[in-house]
Amino acid sequence: MEYVAYALAGFVLVSAVATALLRDVLAAIIVFAAYSLGMALLYTLLLAPDVGLTEAVIGAGVTTILLLLTIAKTVRPPGDRALERLDPRALLACGALAVVFGLTLPSLPAVGDPTAPIISYEAVTGHYLTESYHETGVKNTVTAVLAAYRGFDTFGEATVVFAAGVAVLSVLKREVFT
Repeated sequence: MEYVAYALAGFVLVSAVATALLRDVLAAIIVFAAYSLGMALLYTLLLAPDVGLTEAVIGAGVTTILLLLTIAKTVRPPGDRALERLDPRALLACGALAVVFGLTLPSLPAVGDPTAPIISYEAVTGHYLTESYHETGVKNTVTAVLAAYRGFDTFGEATVVFAAGVAVLSVLKREVFT
């Protein structure tokens, strides 16, 4: 199981670097979709199926479709060669980041390790379940976490979703009336 996680993490890193370095837009979109699917599988393997499903639907599904529709409406310049325009500094920076990630990965706890800090009841879950009402005054623990502890994060997520919805509606409105 651990080897599968390492293989998926390697795939995700390679596809992320390839997405950043590719100059061909269609190839970058396809590799980005593969990256999103790899992340969805990794989240599911790390026992976060809700996050994995969200990544699969939004990252690999909706985002890929919107990007493909966008390039379908644009024109590709003739004779565009991706390898001629690779920036060696960007390649070096991506390689250094991959090395840092590779060195960090073994220090993470094994999947399902009962001594991992996130699994420890006392470390996180117990605190929220026992103290959230006293600290926030909200009876529902999930609401307390989303509204009080992660209030700015939740507000930011709602703002991003709203802005994306407005952008899609404005693009669709422009398409209908032109």
